[in-house]
Amino acid sequence: MIQEIKIQNFLSFKDEATFSFEATKDSFAEEYQVVEVEKGVRLLRLAVVYGANASGKSNLLSAFAFLHSFLFKKNSDLDEPTMVTPFMLDVDTPDQASRFELVFYVGSVKYWYQLVLDSKQIYLEKLSVYHTIRPTMLFCRELENNQSVITFNPNVVMVSQVIKEKISAECLINMSFFAARDKVNVSIPEIDEAKEWLKNQIMQMIGPGTRMFTYAENKIASDDKLKAYLLSVANNADFNISDISTQMIKENIPQDLLKVILESDTISEQDKDRLRKEHSLSKPKTDFIHSVNNERGREQYSMTSESQSRGTRRIFGLEAVLYEVFSRNGFLTIDEIETSLHPDLVEFFIASFLKQKSRSQMIVTTHYDPLLETIGDLLRKDSVWFTEKKESGHTELYSLVEFSGLNRLSSIRKAYRNGNFGALPKVKE
Repeated sequence: MIQEIKIQNFLSFKDEATFSFEATKDSFAEEYQVVEVEKGVRLLRLAVVYGANASGKSNLLSAFAFLHSFLFKKNSDLDEPTMVTPFMLDVDTPDQASRFELVFYVGSVKYWYQLVLDSKQIYLEKLSVYHTIRPTMLFCRELENNQSVITFNPNVVMVSQVIKEKISAECLINMSFFAARDKVNVSIPEIDEAKEWLKNQIMQMIGPGTRMFTYAENKIASDDKLKAYLLSVANNADFNISDISTQMIKENIPQDLLKVILESDTISEQDKDRLRKEHSLSKPKTDFIHSVNNERGREQYSMTSESQSRGTRRIFGLEAVLYEVFSRNGFLTIDEIETSLHPDLVEFFIASFLKQKSRSQMIVTTHYDPLLETIGDLLRKDSVWFTEKKESGHTELYSLVEFSGLNRLSSIRKAYRNGNFGALPKVKE
């Protein structure tokens, strides 16, 4: 589970910003929304981020997305950019390094990952573990004479000189240690537990335009348990959907489109070989069985997925992702959760996540402020965060619980709308 992330000089985060999942002493919904990862350390499962358009909400999620993508991207060329984007609204920051720190737990073991880099190279990369209250370094990678120098802690990490040299040879100055380590077939258990968590638990960011139902279709076709879960969701959400039928069909590819696909770098050589032979793509086809009651009694009708509303398709996709999140105790980020969803479905989806006892975590951004009215019924106060863009163009990130007197407010939503917490658009009348 993630405890906190620190971000500096990345997108709209100029100065160091800290986001934390640490829970306050509030006992509301303790059983499902808070996990005690070790004695005295209680982490939240959910965070909801509010802020005006272009205030930096999405950039917070992008920090997690960047780390996950960068950590396991295997470069073969020293000229490949790291794809990090510094704060651009300042004369100095574009030429300065970006900084990230991530504190997370694998089971009850705490890790601290640090990364300093610019668009061309990594200056510092370090992983530490907490066996006591003080961190113990596992590896440290620094830049010396334009080369990556990796140091392992000999008291903790047992790695032969040959393996050290192999990993160092693979570790280009624009590539993460973890990506280089993946190229060397050896077991380093002291490091690999953290590496596997970073690779498998942080899931792809979901944005307003992410094709969620396509993801669900592909999963339903081979997972009957997921199908049963989604039918339960449909029943609870009152969609009148009694069954789902998904099958994979083959569709011929026009010759001109096939040529474009074969010349691209977006698919593997194995898939290209199959396309050359078959000239077709497999795609899912889903039908929904709707049950209705009319003057003739109860009847069922089959309708294509294309005939379903965008909201229906999106909630099916989101719930399919939740099913995956629960199965791996993953970490999920969703930008603008309310996209295409009725307000009741927004609350339904968040409740679906929270009622599942799990070590999974989720951050969502939203403009749907009626959700603030559910504090004390659905949300916890310490789950609410805000982003505000300052006059200098940089993002300030802060938590609702940083404000005093919250218990005296009759409505946190009205207080937010009245500007008590900032994080509102400055519209000129």
